[in-house]
Amino acid sequence: MTIKDKIIGFMRTSAYKPMLKEELAQIFDIDKSQMPMFTKLLDEMVGDGLIIKTRKKRYGVPERMGLIVGRLQGHPRGYGFVVSDTIGVEDVFIPANSINGAMNQDKVIARINEVDTSSRRAEGELIRIIERANVEVVGVYEDNKSFGFVIPDDKKINVDIFIPKADRNGAKDGDKVVIQIEKWPERRRNPEGKVIEILGNENDPGTDILSIMRKFKLHPEFPRKVRNEIKDIPEVVSQEEISQRVDLRNLTMITIDGADAKDLDDAISLERTSSGNYKLGVHIADVAHYVREGTELDKEALKRATSVYLVDRVIPMLPKELSNGICS
Repeated sequence: MTIKDKIIGFMRTSAYKPMLKEELAQIFDIDKSQMPMFTKLLDEMVGDGLIIKTRKKRYGVPERMGLIVGRLQGHPRGYGFVVSDTIGVEDVFIPANSINGAMNQDKVIARINEVDTSSRRAEGELIRIIERANVEVVGVYEDNKSFGFVIPDDKKINVDIFIPKADRNGAKDGDKVVIQIEKWPERRRNPEGKVIEILGNENDPGTDILSIMRKFKLHPEFPRKVRNEIKDIPEVVSQEEISQRVDLRNLTMITIDGADAKDLDDAISLERTSSGNYKLGVHIADVAHYVREGTELDKEALKRATSVYLVDRVIPMLPKELSNGICS
């Protein structure tokens, strides 16, 4: 158990009352020489929303102080819900006038103000934004004479993003663009941004696919470090490797992938045994033999999580040398 886990566990006990840093240091046997590191640790935990520091410089966990930490799930009508990071904690409804500059999927802290007795639903207001989720936003650019604005594709971001004339960077009315937010929204002010990429007119063929790729940060190309790692992977399985495995190539196998698939990485076989029963074989490519734990290839595959199949292309989890090659 880490020191962070111990601190949080201690603060969640029923007898705990918010304590000063010095009091916590005594509890956890922190001596004077360790105080700078202990202070830094508490600051990090506050920054991550794991614990709260009150105005009186006392520390506690959010749920014991009428607060909730989680992600804001926005709604096109302006209100939202905070979905807690803690398992078992109910979502909290946030009225539109209590969003206080947060945007969809921001990590936030909310204060619970009341509980609706009829629905038993907690209602609150956002008091702090821990982490911004929408540094880049995809949307349609609309132009005016002296400025422009972008209407986000994500309807849960229910505010238009103001674009100064100097920051439209060649975007024309009706272009699908990627913008970078420069100023975050406030109560009476929309967010402000600049155009960093023009994907094409919103009605042009292919623009919708590019929009999806940018919105979900799907990158068809692999980083150079990954490309360097796969240079030594052979195109075919070596005889030496085959000799160390059970060779089932004499069986008739049927892939479960479609006729146009390129990554044929799983298949089934069916044999009749001497006893008259049937033996079903399920065969899956041994990808882990080539994707070693801790490598750049492993890290990139973890980040991508899965291959993404779009209408006209595939964004693979693994480079084609593996997915369409030796593991296919």
